[in-house]
Amino acid sequence: MSTTQSERLRGLLEPLVSAKDLDLEEIEVSRAGRRRMLRIVVDSDEGVELDTCAELSRAVSDALDESDVMGDEEYVLEVTSPGAERPLSELRHYVRATGRLARLTLAEDGELVARIMNADEDGVDVEVPGVKGRKATARRIAFADIVKARVEIEFNRKDKKEEEA
Repeated sequence: MSTTQSERLRGLLEPLVSAKDLDLEEIEVSRAGRRRMLRIVVDSDEGVELDTCAELSRAVSDALDESDVMGDEEYVLEVTSPGAERPLSELRHYVRATGRLARLTLAEDGELVARIMNADEDGVDVEVPGVKGRKATARRIAFADIVKARVEIEFNRKDKKEEEA
């Protein structure tokens, strides 16, 4: 039974990523000119610090050097976090985005921008901002009704510490 490069990479990388208390979100192999690019996206509930990415990058590089998963061709290794406007596709993504504004594309109701208040196995509770002085409204959305979701960047969002003060 033969395994794909993607499966072999995942098998090699997951233990290294887990050892740093991170989640392996994505593995992408693409072309960058004559070289290939291996991009590894990791995340955690507390976010990912640059030093952690650097440590993981060294560990991944050593593991790849010892294996034949990437073959003989040259490649560039990039270890990164998902970024500010990350897509939401797993329950853990919604849980991490609690309190954040998100743009949700719904199967039947079009697009909705709302603040994620809570998430569980079945769906997400959101608060839809009021328009023209109206109060915000609470809404429950099942994951089955969400086609696509992405965190929105808020430039004027209050920091949690400011809200608690």
